Amino acid sequence: MKMWPGRPYPLGATWDGQGVNFALFSENATNVDLCLFSHELQEQETHRIRIEERTDQVWHVYLPEVRPGQFYGYRVHGPYAPEEGHRFNPSKLLIDPYAKALTGVVKWSEAMFGYRIGDAREDLSYDEKNNAANIPKGIVIDQAFTWSGDRLLDVPWEQTIIYEVHVKGLTMRHPDVPEPLRGTYAGLATPPIIEYFQSLGVTAIELLPIHHFVNDNFLQERGLTNYWGYNSIGFFAPDIRYSAYKDLGRKVYEFKTMVKTLHSAGIEVILDVVYNHTGEGNHLGPTLSFRGIDNASYYRLVPDTPRYYMDYTGCGNTLNVRHPRTLQLIMDSLRYWVCEMHVDGFRFDLASALARELHDVDRLSAFFDIIHQDPVLSQVKLIAEPWDLGEGGYQVGNFPPGWAEWNGKYRDDIRRYWKGDGGLLGEMAHRLSGSSDLYGASGRQPYASINFVTAHDGFTLHDLVSYNHKHNDANGEENRDGSDDNLSWNCGVEGPTDDAAIYELREKQKRNFLATLLLSQGVPMICGGDELGRTQGGNNNAYCQDNEISWYDWNLLTSEHQLYEFTRLLIHLKKSHPVFRRRRFFQGRRIRGSEVKDLAWFGAHGKEMTDEEWGMGFRTIGIRLAGDAIGEKDVRGQAIVDDTFLVLLNAHHEDVLFTLPAHKKGIRWEIVFDTSFSLTQQSRKRRKLIKGGYPYALGSRTFVLLRKR
Repeated sequence: MKMWPGRPYPLGATWDGQGVNFALFSENATNVDLCLFSHELQEQETHRIRIEERTDQVWHVYLPEVRPGQFYGYRVHGPYAPEEGHRFNPSKLLIDPYAKALTGVVKWSEAMFGYRIGDAREDLSYDEKNNAANIPKGIVIDQAFTWSGDRLLDVPWEQTIIYEVHVKGLTMRHPDVPEPLRGTYAGLATPPIIEYFQSLGVTAIELLPIHHFVNDNFLQERGLTNYWGYNSIGFFAPDIRYSAYKDLGRKVYEFKTMVKTLHSAGIEVILDVVYNHTGEGNHLGPTLSFRGIDNASYYRLVPDTPRYYMDYTGCGNTLNVRHPRTLQLIMDSLRYWVCEMHVDGFRFDLASALARELHDVDRLSAFFDIIHQDPVLSQVKLIAEPWDLGEGGYQVGNFPPGWAEWNGKYRDDIRRYWKGDGGLLGEMAHRLSGSSDLYGASGRQPYASINFVTAHDGFTLHDLVSYNHKHNDANGEENRDGSDDNLSWNCGVEGPTDDAAIYELREKQKRNFLATLLLSQGVPMICGGDELGRTQGGNNNAYCQDNEISWYDWNLLTSEHQLYEFTRLLIHLKKSHPVFRRRRFFQGRRIRGSEVKDLAWFGAHGKEMTDEEWGMGFRTIGIRLAGDAIGEKDVRGQAIVDDTFLVLLNAHHEDVLFTLPAHKKGIRWEIVFDTSFSLTQQSRKRRKLIKGGYPYALGSRTFVLLRKR
């Protein structure tokens, strides 16, 4: 086969219309072989090409006879010295870290490990089995695609409503999605799903990981699978398991078509990305890619004993972001998904691990510096999960400007409040108004707070209010997995005892959580299916349940229609009224031309809260949002004005008479909704007017929204 020297950049396999350039980084390798295959399960390569050219630690070659659709992998030579941090083993075919598409999934066998399974020396031993029939091959692809003017939607943060969803779980049981497309990228872009997103009113979907991932061997042995996909091995390749078209890299075309279709419907696509670790695990894990290409460069090793890995992730290893080539890998991957795949942003799993320069989390790490200076990535939505499992890893509120964060404090405080815990009014005031205590000092705004009550990791909303204990037995870990936080709470010790009353309380609590989430300042994130009352049967760690436990039951759209409609109402209020989605924090004072402060807090007596009352353990509060005191301007420079709203919250187990505030005579308040009543019952109360200064019967555990007329 003809070969030319080629170029060291771009890394990966790049088709230029005449041939393919292959480029692979390895600092410590002594030789690199490029292996070409004619089919997916082939054990012996049709061509093994020794790469002779090496530039700046990148091994490269150009093959003018190769075309898109070619399968390939690498064998990398070098020292096998685990105690020195090196694990080269040319018996193992390796996945190109820059592969844009992969042929299939890892097929587990002893050949997947660089050491001999069962050897007394464990990973210090050396295994010579050929794994080529068991490892996914890279596929050379043609990136050509007709985008027809498609571009990033750039929805302003304060107008964003995120819907967290799993590609497969959303459509697997949808009766109107064609069966061959269920559970796929193509299925996500079918008319019934697009219409559902539009009807609900969300502006962005956040997809659980779609980078090609490893299904853990221990799960496979139990008959389970890594359903969530937080075990990446290919940071450029959309996972084949979600593709309706699995041959010759068509999954890339399918993914692009999905994004283009969603964009046409006005819906952004945010990817949940896992750059903190890979699917190769700890020192006893398999050799699939990075470990065999250059273990000492790609991974953070224990300084004094580099046989072992630093593990800030709980997954066995941590990527070495301190190494410039590893950092380049992440940045190249991010740019690829924006520039070539047109995604609108990213949610970074365990983002604190990416910010560790030495051991401490550093806000000024190279990772942040490079993103802020990048003309592409600095303009997309960047969301951090602001913690990892290492010491000092909980960093809520500490990420730099330009970043939004999953606000774990919001989740915890809102749950505790509606549980009925006392002494939380101060915390609630911060969470409802955008968490200025977390984000204000650094110059960030309310939209830095991604507000959520539930997410993929934990109970669904229905299960949160229905189960006092987790029920994770199906995971095969004797119910030991999953967090015990926020359990034994749903009805409270003074709660009802008969089934009908318990059911009504649970339904009301769902409405309370959704109303709080969607009408708080900041960016709401709905855990997909919560608006339908989706249940996982009490499983709060369904990471391995690729079945009906996790898949949406679309029959709920009929049986739980009222909850769905209530969620739609809340989203409509959020989108229609800028007083609920301010760009800046409240000032707590009058804005020019306003009758009242932009934000005021009231006790049940109808007067503003005193300093003493904030510390008295009350569970009831009122919040007035002044629509004529927003103090912001639109893009044309016109002052933004809105209605004035009054929010009443009562997490106490008893009803409260709440005197509606009145700063002058003649104030009247119109009921928008009261969560003590179903949506059907709401229609009888809506438009009812109550004079300011008069009491309102605020039910136990109730959220009420009123509008000043």
